[in-house]
Amino acid sequence: MSLFKKILGNATEVSIEKLQEKYGRLLIEDEVIELGFKLVRDVYLFTNKRLILVDVQGITGSKVEYLSLPYKQISRFSLESAGTFDLDAELKVWLSSENTPTLSKKFNKSIDVYAVQRYLATKVLG
Repeated sequence: MSLFKKILGNATEVSIEKLQEKYGRLLIEDEVIELGFKLVRDVYLFTNKRLILVDVQGITGSKVEYLSLPYKQISRFSLESAGTFDLDAELKVWLSSENTPTLSKKFNKSIDVYAVQRYLATKVLG
């Protein structure tokens, strides 16, 4: 089973080809999408150079924020697993010497957040 399928669990699978077609214009030369998944309307793209978060906003979804987090700028990250009553796990990412997390995203239990954390660790620490 691929790492992509392990991370996705029951979430909506998005093929690399579809992600490339839709978000390829965000990429720089020699950058490729290695991993991607969708939670509700938001999309998380892991490329060979950075993490791109696509945040669809508003009722119509016509406003979209693209947050780019280069792996080399990530100084630390944390994972809080889901509990019995708290159904969401949370991944936090800090850039450079920030005191508060630059990014804090919740994942439902259908996403293997340990696999997401492992992938991120490979990119940040590798």
